[in-house]
Amino acid sequence: MSHPGQPPRLAPTRQEIEMLALEALSRLPDPFDAHLSDVVLFVEEFAPADILKEMEIDDPFGLTGLYSGRPVGQEAQTGDVPPTVHLFRRPLLDEWVETGVPLDALITHVVVHEIGHHFGLSDIDMHVLEDMVAS
Repeated sequence: MSHPGQPPRLAPTRQEIEMLALEALSRLPDPFDAHLSDVVLFVEEFAPADILKEMEIDDPFGLTGLYSGRPVGQEAQTGDVPPTVHLFRRPLLDEWVETGVPLDALITHVVVHEIGHHFGLSDIDMHVLEDMVAS
């Protein structure tokens, strides 16, 4: 609810979430940043139903991000599509409201986790990288 004299506060748009994600990516240190030029970033409202079904996720709010593609170092195959990071706006916004974590920190967490898959990192390595990227 907005206060008198203040404009109503609207939920961040897909473009605003994309800007936060790109800012997080820009903070990745060497050598990670050198391997990101071919990664495509998408911000969508929700994960597609077929992806949720394949991942056995019943709640469309249960998936905030997804990496698809071959990790760095794996040989490319004919027909490969570029590696992609998908961020799902509505689940991110729900998690933001539910947890109280600042939105930029939440986006950074999800982006680093998904990019970690691009590099084949373990969960521990992803946490270390996230600490390096934290704004």
